[in-house]
Amino acid sequence: MDLWPGAWMLLLLLFLLLLFLLPTLWFCSPSAKYFFKMAFYNGWILFLAVLAIPVCAVRGRNVENMKILRLMLLHIKYLYGIRVEVRGAHHFPPSQPYVVVSNHQSSLDLLGMMEVLPGRCVPIAKRELLWAGSAGLACWLAGVIFIDRKRTGDAISVMSEVAQTLLTQDVRVWVFPEGTRNHNGSMLPFKRGAFHLAVQAQVPIVPIVMSSYQDFYCKKERRFTSGQCQVRVLPPVPTEGLTPDDVPALADRVRHSMLTVFREISTDGRGGGDYLKKPGGGG
Repeated sequence: MDLWPGAWMLLLLLFLLLLFLLPTLWFCSPSAKYFFKMAFYNGWILFLAVLAIPVCAVRGRNVENMKILRLMLLHIKYLYGIRVEVRGAHHFPPSQPYVVVSNHQSSLDLLGMMEVLPGRCVPIAKRELLWAGSAGLACWLAGVIFIDRKRTGDAISVMSEVAQTLLTQDVRVWVFPEGTRNHNGSMLPFKRGAFHLAVQAQVPIVPIVMSSYQDFYCKKERRFTSGQCQVRVLPPVPTEGLTPDDVPALADRVRHSMLTVFREISTDGRGGGDYLKKPGGGG
């Protein structure tokens, strides 16, 4: 059906208004800039996943496909002017399975993870990610391990299978032991699944700490600018000889060491500024 001339004029006016409005919002409204940046961040990842799927599908579900995802995602930090500095990468055990535990602040953790991700390492993620369109399929092809945290029995069963996979297939896993994103500038109490996994498989735990994003990203304030993040790989924590009874103390000890480093690297001008001086910042 042909549009009458007035409709074409209306569409043209709307298009011109949009061309004027978007740049105005970008330069005049930090909140609008935040939403634009987050929308592009998520949309770009979904688009890159579409490109990665046929390449990964050649191997099928395989942890080696994580190298493809990492290669395709490494450039995103440059788009946002975020400098990621890695220290302590030499602490990764060179030739054995291990469990990585890392703090979890936002979806931007993906940038730090891709910067330091060791070979044959896959994250353990909540099952909902599996249904996140192209990103879910790409993650499945890359060997990401999905857990339904609402069903404790299933989660325990999956963890037992993962322990066997660590040893028989020389795989490393990346776990966020806080269990959810934490925007309050500290660390939530750690869930113990990752530590039970490491003790069951008798493999080391490698703690990784990402400095606070508060100097360039804050969801509550709708702020997203350029900035710097430091990623610190800590010395591995052995679990040989430990039993399930040792897990609570092990989790507390690892969290304490990570929180100490988090506060240090988030207040030394390398990520996070002086936010810990604000009320509620210490955690």
